[in-house]
Amino acid sequence: MTDTSSPYVDDRRAKRNVAVLVAAQALLGSQITMIFVVGGLTGQIMSPIACLATLPISLIVFGTMTSAPWMSNLMQSQGRRTGFLVGTFAGMMGAAIGAYAIWIDSFYLFLFGSFITGTYMAAQGFYRFAAADTASDAFRPKAISYVLAGGLLSAIIGPQLVSFLTSGSADNTEMRYFSVYIAAALLNVIGFVIFFGLDIPKPPKVEKGDLGGGRTRGQLMRDPRILVAVICGMVSYGLMNLVMTSTPLAVVGCGYSTADAANVVTGHVLAMFGPSFFTGHLIVRFGVEKIIATGLIILAAAGVVALQGIDLFNFYLALVLLGIGWNFGFIGATTMLTSAHSPAERGRMQGMNDMLIYGLVTLASLASGGLMNCSGGDVVQGWTAVNLAMVPMLALAGGALIWLVMRPKEAV
Repeated sequence: MTDTSSPYVDDRRAKRNVAVLVAAQALLGSQITMIFVVGGLTGQIMSPIACLATLPISLIVFGTMTSAPWMSNLMQSQGRRTGFLVGTFAGMMGAAIGAYAIWIDSFYLFLFGSFITGTYMAAQGFYRFAAADTASDAFRPKAISYVLAGGLLSAIIGPQLVSFLTSGSADNTEMRYFSVYIAAALLNVIGFVIFFGLDIPKPPKVEKGDLGGGRTRGQLMRDPRILVAVICGMVSYGLMNLVMTSTPLAVVGCGYSTADAANVVTGHVLAMFGPSFFTGHLIVRFGVEKIIATGLIILAAAGVVALQGIDLFNFYLALVLLGIGWNFGFIGATTMLTSAHSPAERGRMQGMNDMLIYGLVTLASLASGGLMNCSGGDVVQGWTAVNLAMVPMLALAGGALIWLVMRPKEAV
């Protein structure tokens, strides 16, 4: 469905845009890894109810879900750069509000700051689509992969900043994490200039009520490839978030330090983005369906490893597998989606896709805290419940992918 004859397709321009987006992913993406490490720990201290410890993370994802549709429409009408600048400003404001909420000890203001941060995360989610905008069919999977590979630096910068800013602190109150939110706000200030190097033309203007030759949202979702791409994207991201959100709580709850939790998350995020250097090449060589299937199998393996024990090695290995499985599943689903709709359908489809993905991620992050803190008598039982919850979602995505592959070729 992608229009390769479009004048916007220019791999030289695409490579420049990829470089800009990689830099943004590395620097601005660090704030998300920082906040995901300390958000649940801060919530656990500030929340009046233990089961709501991960509610700040859930509000970030809920903010992402509600922002994705209008952010996509903004980019469709005003261009990618405008949308990314708005997202960066939201990231700065969300972190600043979070820091102030910690200062005055207001859990509800802290939740509001988390919700605002979700608008940044929504914008970040479109980096991968922006990489595909000016790329040819041959370069598109690689462009998406390279941009996500920029997360390697964010995996190092974010958690290590957390370790540096919290190490040696004897403060057991939420103020221990105040400096982390200040640092996250400053990253957005520094990163604001990056997007002025982006060179993606605005898409053709579509009059209100005019589909521009494209399909409605209902018609798009009845396309088998689009439907399966959305399901696999939802499950890959949802399960990754389900387990990762509980990981700092589980690691610290099992007697390890905050630095250990940050290091586990570092390993996880490195595994999320490290394979991106070759995931696109694997998709080109073996086909997108096989790569998505491999990702789902690796996600299942992560759950199996996590259930084997609570040694620090188990946490590391489970979270590394979780990251690799997310990479294959999510990049594969994104590639399948971008090749199944036209440029005129981009605003409708991509916004709806991310709204659905982050809708499930919101539920996963909410469930993560409940399962971790309120589904058993101790941390081990909670961690077990979190990993067992992966099973039905993996069955859904695996079944959908098998259904697509088994359809007659002329029907796909």
